[in-house]
Amino acid sequence: MHEATQRRATPLGFQPPAIGEEEIAAVAETLRSGWLTTGPKAAELERRMAEYLEAEHVLALASGTAALHLALVALDVGPGDEVITSPITWPATANVIVHTGATPVFVDVREDDLNIDPARAAEAVTERTKALMPVHLAGQPCDMDPLWQLGVPVVEDAAHAAESAYRGRKLGGLSDATCFSLYATKNIAAGEGGLLATNRGDVAERVRDLRLMRRGDGSLYDIPVPGYKANLSDVLAAIALVQLDKVERHRAARLRQFELYDEALAELDGITPLARDPRDTHALHLYVVRIDAEEAGGTRDEYQRALAAEGISTSIHFLPVHRLRWYRDRFPDQPPLPVAERAGDEVLSLPLSPAHSDDDIRDAIAALRRVHAALRG
Repeated sequence: MHEATQRRATPLGFQPPAIGEEEIAAVAETLRSGWLTTGPKAAELERRMAEYLEAEHVLALASGTAALHLALVALDVGPGDEVITSPITWPATANVIVHTGATPVFVDVREDDLNIDPARAAEAVTERTKALMPVHLAGQPCDMDPLWQLGVPVVEDAAHAAESAYRGRKLGGLSDATCFSLYATKNIAAGEGGLLATNRGDVAERVRDLRLMRRGDGSLYDIPVPGYKANLSDVLAAIALVQLDKVERHRAARLRQFELYDEALAELDGITPLARDPRDTHALHLYVVRIDAEEAGGTRDEYQRALAAEGISTSIHFLPVHRLRWYRDRFPDQPPLPVAERAGDEVLSLPLSPAHSDDDIRDAIAALRRVHAALRG
């Protein structure tokens, strides 16, 4: 078995996209078709993703952020309202709440998987609560049943979760809206882009009106609402369609990488992966570990710096949003969220991509072992 004993000759990227000649050919074909903006490829992506996600409606949008934003707008979230969400997420999740004029209400997460804690969400519901926005961190679905039972509209942030299933049902048609990302690092990557899935015809119709600034036929147009510029171009949709064709092949590669990490981490004290619920299908989007500074011999930041010196790129998913500067200043009365805040100091995401070989992951593991041995003395 390959086992590196010294630093790699070339750096290992964290999550490079797995792009091949098929994507290049699809873009060239689309360019030759004359469709640069939204056209037949975007419509095909919507049809195929609706089938894949087992949802009645899928709308292609400019980004996952746009999908979250328009979902809230379609549900009439606005000034004076509150939206309950997780602090362990990319700031976009909270930013779109602010963009509607509503107030984000951050509640703590569960210790094992760092997804939103349904008990804490239930405690936060008030007469001003207009929506819940759970985040399926790293591809592990949240515990959705108790959230649905609260009787509040649910918008799922499924940016990490295109392949996920909750208790045997694909994410997509289960809540009022489910929002996915096609960003460059995602499992289905187009560079940029997003998708909104829903079984609610009224939500789909509103988002269709909101994503473009006009409707019309030929030279005549009208506007049913003051919409946004949030549509997806055919060039990006063409890339996403090829990526969808490869989704099972890419998943198999990531699964092998997860298995390699799982086996290695069982021997490294103080470095623990996030929990994965066997009842659900995990999207295997990120391999996130928590580093216990006392047991592992060093802090998360020390591990990240030492791995960088070994040529291994990592990332952090995520720093708690309520502790970021704008949110600290804007919401100074936000109560502490101890689980999320501790996790924000401990989480580290290891390299993971179908573009990596198994030997690339073994290089990352070997570097992690060397750093672990050095920091533990």
